Amino acid sequence: MGIFNLFSRDKKEKLDEGLEKTKTGIFSKLSKAVAGKSRVDDEVLDSLEEILITADVGVNTTLKVIERIEARVSRDKYLGTDELNRILKEEIAALLEENNSGTATEFTLPEGQRPHVIMVVGVNGVGKTTTIGKLAYQFKKAGKGVVLGAADTFRAAAVEQLRIWSERAGVPIVDQGMGADPASVAFDTLQSAVRQRADVVLIDTAGRLHNKVNLMNELTKIRRVMDKVVPGAPHEVLLVLDGSTGQNAVEQARQFTKATEVTALALTKIDGTAKGGVVIGISDEFKIPVKYIGVGEGMEHLQVFNKFEFVDSLFSIGKI
Repeated sequence: MGIFNLFSRDKKEKLDEGLEKTKTGIFSKLSKAVAGKSRVDDEVLDSLEEILITADVGVNTTLKVIERIEARVSRDKYLGTDELNRILKEEIAALLEENNSGTATEFTLPEGQRPHVIMVVGVNGVGKTTTIGKLAYQFKKAGKGVVLGAADTFRAAAVEQLRIWSERAGVPIVDQGMGADPASVAFDTLQSAVRQRADVVLIDTAGRLHNKVNLMNELTKIRRVMDKVVPGAPHEVLLVLDGSTGQNAVEQARQFTKATEVTALALTKIDGTAKGGVVIGISDEFKIPVKYIGVGEGMEHLQVFNKFEFVDSLFSIGKI
């Protein structure tokens, strides 16, 4: 299968299962759109546009995809409807590649500074703390030394939840309990990580403060104190979004990219929705790479996002 067969069979099966609702919806509608047609014409393209928007790919991104397919149709006047799946996969993978999404296949860290510090942001309820726990598990499984920092001190449940995940993953945690100064927690976490010669630090942060200005100020303060301990920290700001919320996730991305410099995205709960296309739309709109995707509740269900495997799972359901 070449580039469309990079994952292990196990991971690919989990990805296929996680995207089942979205791909089934797309396939059933696409089948109706091309019924009785042998060539990709304007009517098929109009239907495809509607299908992609319904899957929450987003209007602007959908129009880009349609324009790319139109260009290919104009080059090949006899483009058959049986080739539509292949063309969709190629064009969407190319779009994701432009945004640097899906370039890795394993849980790895960039070369250089240790510890590598990841500040994790996102509103409450999107699976932020759970994602941190699963990332800790995956990094430890890959042989990395991991330290967690419980800097979401505005909710007692957040601190307790991260403690539970640290035990599950078997990694140390630094926490000062609810009500502590988040920047102080981040500072202590990095000092502890340096002493332990850890490879990676995952810092949980508050999902929501009273307003955007407070959120921005808090995140800025955390970044400033971390930089004093580990120069350049945080090296990555990971925004966690709930993929099942569709366009609401897009709005959350808009707010957080205004509040702080987001460098990567993690999309959770894709398995519970027929709107998995939001992964494509968010990556394209914000020009931020999608790095991880959640396709289930298990520890192994957080996967490194790979564009080829994603589009293959989304658009490969036999012949239309």
